[in-house]
Amino acid sequence: MNQVRVRFAPSPTGYLHIGGARTALYNWLFARKHNGTFILRIEDTDAERSTEESIKEILDGLTWLGLAWDEGPYFQSKRIKDHQAAAEKLIETGHAYKCFCTKEQLDAKRLKAQQAKIDYKYDGTCRALSPDVVAQREQQGLPSVVRFKIPQQSGCVAFDDKVYGHIEKQFDDIEDFVILRSDGKPLYLLSSAIDDVTDRITHVIRGQDGLGNTPKQILIYNALGYTPPIFAHMSLTLDTRKAKISKRKHGEVVTVAYYKERGFIPWALCNFLALLGWSTPDDREFFSREELIDAFSLEGIARHNSIFNYNPDDPNNWTDPKAINMNARYISMLRLDEIIPYVREELQAVGLWDSAYDNEKKLWFDTIIELIRTRVHTIKDFATKGRPYFSDDFLFEEKAVKKNLQKDANLKNYLPQLAEKLDSLDTFDLKTTENTIREICEELTIKPGLLINAVRTAVTGQSAGPGLFEILVALGKQKTIHRIHKALDLV
Repeated sequence: MNQVRVRFAPSPTGYLHIGGARTALYNWLFARKHNGTFILRIEDTDAERSTEESIKEILDGLTWLGLAWDEGPYFQSKRIKDHQAAAEKLIETGHAYKCFCTKEQLDAKRLKAQQAKIDYKYDGTCRALSPDVVAQREQQGLPSVVRFKIPQQSGCVAFDDKVYGHIEKQFDDIEDFVILRSDGKPLYLLSSAIDDVTDRITHVIRGQDGLGNTPKQILIYNALGYTPPIFAHMSLTLDTRKAKISKRKHGEVVTVAYYKERGFIPWALCNFLALLGWSTPDDREFFSREELIDAFSLEGIARHNSIFNYNPDDPNNWTDPKAINMNARYISMLRLDEIIPYVREELQAVGLWDSAYDNEKKLWFDTIIELIRTRVHTIKDFATKGRPYFSDDFLFEEKAVKKNLQKDANLKNYLPQLAEKLDSLDTFDLKTTENTIREICEELTIKPGLLINAVRTAVTGQSAGPGLFEILVALGKQKTIHRIHKALDLV
C-alpha cells in the first residue's frame, strides 16, 4: 500500500456535530493505523452559508477531541481556479459540454415527466451543440452551466467499496450532471474530486449518503486520467425516529461543543463515537487511544445504520445513556493526574477552586476526588453533586430531606446526641465514626439506617453517594458537627 492519505472535509455551515466528528475519527484512526497522513480540508465554496464562527467551531472541536490533523486546513474556496481549469479540460477532451437550458425550460420538462409518471433525466438538449453555436450563444451573453457527458454506449461504472462491497451503476441510470454553475462556481462532484487529486488522497472514508455521488466522481477521475481513490462509505447515525443526525435538525444537542460544555472527557466521547457503526469481532467496548488505533479497520464498519439513542422530545434524555455511562467509566478509571486538570477547570469556572488544593491541601483534595469520582457521570458533577465537599453553601435535595430528615421526629433529639458523642472523639477516623454511630443506635434502640441516612443528608444534602464514614472523615470533625446542628432546622 502506498502511504495512506485521508481527509476530513466538512462544510463550515454550522457546528461540528457528532456525525461529522465520527467521520473525522474514522479517518484519523485509519491514518494513524497505517502511519499515514490525516488532512483537514474546509469545503467552503458555499459562501452564503459558510461562516468564520463555524470554521472555528470545527477546529476547536477536533482539537478538543485530540484528532490532530497533519496537513491543512486547506480551503476549497482557494482552489476554484483549479476546479474551473478541470472543467475546461473536460470540455476540450469531449467529456463535458456547456448547457444553455434555462431553469424554466428544465422545470417544464421535469413537470412533464412527473405528469407522465416517469423518472426525469436531462435529455441532452445541448450535448451536441457545435462550437459555432456555443460561441454564438456566449456572444449573446446567454448563461450556461457545464455538464459532464455520460457515455451513451451500454456499460456501467463499477467499484469495490470497502464497506458495501462491489457496486455497479449503469450509464443509462446517470444523467449528464452539472459540474460548474453559470457563475463559474464548481459543484461538489467536481470540486471534491479535484481536491482529492490535489491532496493525493488514497482513501475516501465518508458517510453512506455520499455513495450515490461516487460513480459520477469516478467518471470524472477517469476522464481526467486520474486513478480514483479507494472508497469506504460509513453507515449513517440515526436518531430514534430513524432520521439522520444533523446539526440543522437536532440543534446544539448533537454538537461536539455541547458535550464539552456538559463535562465529557474527550476520549470518552471518541470511544463512544467509534462504536456507532463499528465493532471488533469480540465486541470490545473500552479502548485506550493506542488500543483503538491498533484495533480499527474499515472491515469492522457495519453496513446497517447505528442509532443515537437521543429523544429530542425528552429534555431529561439529553444524550445516549451509553455515552453517559462510558464517560462515567472513564472518569472512574483514568489516573488521578489525568482527571484532576478537568476537575480544576470546572471548579475554577464556578468559583469553587482553592489554590491550596495545589499545595498544602493537595492530599485532601486528591482524597476527595478519589472518593467521589466513582459516583459521578460528568465533570460537571464534581461541582454539583460534589459541591458539599468544597463549600458549606450547598442545596438540600427535597426528596432526601423528606426521606431521611423528616421521616422520624425523634431525629430532633437523636442528631444532637450523636453530634455530642462525635465531638468527644480524640480520633476521628473510619473506625471511630462508625463505632460511635452504631453504639448510639444500640443505646436508642433504633436501626442504624435511620441515623446513617439522616447524617448523610445532613452533611451533604443528598440521599446517595460514597460511604458515609468516608464522607465524615473527609469533611473532618468540626465541619461534620456544624452541619449536623445546622440541619436540625430541616427535621
